[in-house]
Amino acid sequence: MTLIETINAELKASMLAKDAERTGALRMLKSAIGYAQIEKKIEPLPDADVLVVVQKEAKKRRDAISEFERGGRVELAAKEAAELKVLEAFLPRQLSPEELEELVKAAIAEVGATSKKDMGLVMKAAQAKAAGRAEGKALSGLVNRLLP
Repeated sequence: MTLIETINAELKASMLAKDAERTGALRMLKSAIGYAQIEKKIEPLPDADVLVVVQKEAKKRRDAISEFERGGRVELAAKEAAELKVLEAFLPRQLSPEELEELVKAAIAEVGATSKKDMGLVMKAAQAKAAGRAEGKALSGLVNRLLP
């Protein structure tokens, strides 16, 4: 079963259960996937591309949560957190801090980085190895910390 089929099945189940919050989040995700299909001109979007869309939408929610909390809008932050929880169900398991550090060390060794000037090369290698299982912000901070 492809990721799009899974999302459609979840949407149908949430509609039958009359779960308005989950249905809204899934409809938003389905809409974002539709826009990606139009942009790429590919009718059944491959799972890898669907995963990228889910990650983008999850990042939007994380950013919105921090902005709403900073602005004192707790009720809106809670709504975004509920949508984020729905989206995270479709994301792969995130790497632990230890696994992430090992991955970055391997990327540094693979690229042969010697200074912070090589950060771009290390980030590219690390992101390829992480394959959506780590946030770019966390990855960047770790690469910055580990490079001399």
